[in-house]
Amino acid sequence: MPFTIFPAIDIRGGQCVRLYQGDFNHETVYDKSPVRVAQSFYEQGAQWLHLVDLDGARAGQPANQQIIEEIASSVPIPIEVGGGIRDIKAIENYLSAGIKRVILGSSAISEPEFVKEALRKYPENIAIGIDARNGKVAIEGWMETSETTDLELGKRLAEAGAETFIYTDISRDGTLKGPNIEAISQLAIETGQNVIASGGVSTVEDIKKLAEKSKKGVIGSIIGKALYTNLISLQEALEVVEYAY
Repeated sequence: MPFTIFPAIDIRGGQCVRLYQGDFNHETVYDKSPVRVAQSFYEQGAQWLHLVDLDGARAGQPANQQIIEEIASSVPIPIEVGGGIRDIKAIENYLSAGIKRVILGSSAISEPEFVKEALRKYPENIAIGIDARNGKVAIEGWMETSETTDLELGKRLAEAGAETFIYTDISRDGTLKGPNIEAISQLAIETGQNVIASGGVSTVEDIKKLAEKSKKGVIGSIIGKALYTNLISLQEALEVVEYAY
């Protein structure tokens, strides 16, 4: 599977923002219009978009669905969405609105039966978001840390039918200190499934190192702050991936 760059659009209060290590008190607003940001990424060559409903993650139910649906109707590329998706109806609402893949995070710990049902019904349309802090899975919009390790959860859900994981090392998110390549690769190897890297990418060299792990199951990288602060251009990222094989 070709390595894919996923530009990230985090939505809070209807605006495009970035948080530092998931801290809602440490927010930077980059654009008042997430739709405009999505269109710009598409025009620059993005082949996928990664959207996060931050209000939804905190509330435990979708909160910015209208804006997300506007984005889906404004760009002709697949979109994945996470944040507050806790029941089958929420999944089906997004899929019927044109969203290609929904991301289940906290519910993998708090509502395992729902996640198993979702994987049975929509295996190709579900990604499991594993957000780890020191190897332990964080939940509830990163406000709590469980006792479950990232590998324990990954193996359990791979057995339940999970085909795609999104791995975030919270200690790297928004820091531009580079991704945790070792943990990302280990999850792909241990589960035997596809893993998308998230958090910490700040250079084209980071992207190249991740893309070199594609044969081990690391199939993409989500990039947020590095794009918004112009440390990397999307064109640069796409070119690195094209020549990384």
